[in-house]
Amino acid sequence: MILTLINIVAPVLIIVLLGFIFARRYQGAPHMDFINYVNVHVFCPALIFSALLTHPLNPAQAWALIVAGILVIVLPGLVLLLFTPRGITRRAYLVSGMFRNTGNVGIPLMLLAYGRDQLGDIILLFVLSNSLHFSLGLFILSGQGNRWLWLRNPNIWMAVLGITLAPYQESIPAFMRTSIDMLGQITIPLMLFSLGVRLALDKVSEVRFALTINLLYLGVGALCVPLILWLLPLHTEWQRLIVLSAMLPPAVLNFLLSEHYNASPQAVASIVLVGNVLSIGIVPLVIWYTLTYL
Repeated sequence: MILTLINIVAPVLIIVLLGFIFARRYQGAPHMDFINYVNVHVFCPALIFSALLTHPLNPAQAWALIVAGILVIVLPGLVLLLFTPRGITRRAYLVSGMFRNTGNVGIPLMLLAYGRDQLGDIILLFVLSNSLHFSLGLFILSGQGNRWLWLRNPNIWMAVLGITLAPYQESIPAFMRTSIDMLGQITIPLMLFSLGVRLALDKVSEVRFALTINLLYLGVGALCVPLILWLLPLHTEWQRLIVLSAMLPPAVLNFLLSEHYNASPQAVASIVLVGNVLSIGIVPLVIWYTLTYL
């Protein structure tokens, strides 16, 4: 089991570490804005389309996973309302605790841990999280009418297109499927490398505060997961995905959005950085638990 965990976690850590080292050794601050923009608007949509095309998903049959994917975000947010930590605005605190790193960390870890056969389900959870992040998350952070911004997100429309065209995939020319698949394969390594660069650039201002908030997030996630598993008819593979989703570190996107809306950006940066470092120890234990007891 130890060797299995190393084989799952090590590739992710190695690519993140490479990004971290290259960013630290680079003369001056590396600019990843364009690379990240292309990854979000080209490579990631290609991955989503390719995954849902080759791993057909029936929303009517996957309703339990869809509901679980929503609850694993919304339910912790409702529980976190019971706490009022100091040093961070309430809106930034809630969003950072609701939206986990399903892209940079979640997709590669779930693929390595549970197999490529689960790619369609993994992508579904990512699309759900991404949609809620750009609708509910922005609504909480901004308090304005940005709740429909998710409609401009290419990941959503490529997911819809992939699900729609899945029954007719043989009608799509092979060169187009291959091109889209190759573009999608760039996504995960680039996400991990970008995460390493981000970790190298960010600075932690209050380690104890960030650690306390992350432990609170993890505790709330661990509290909510059994309720979700009890409420919904999830088979073993789906249960594993939901458990790991709840215990992932906060999304890097939380910092970018909090900075844009001036919602305690420095506190969120510390929470995201410490949470992702903490996940090096937490995530392998969660994967071990899901593979052993579920």
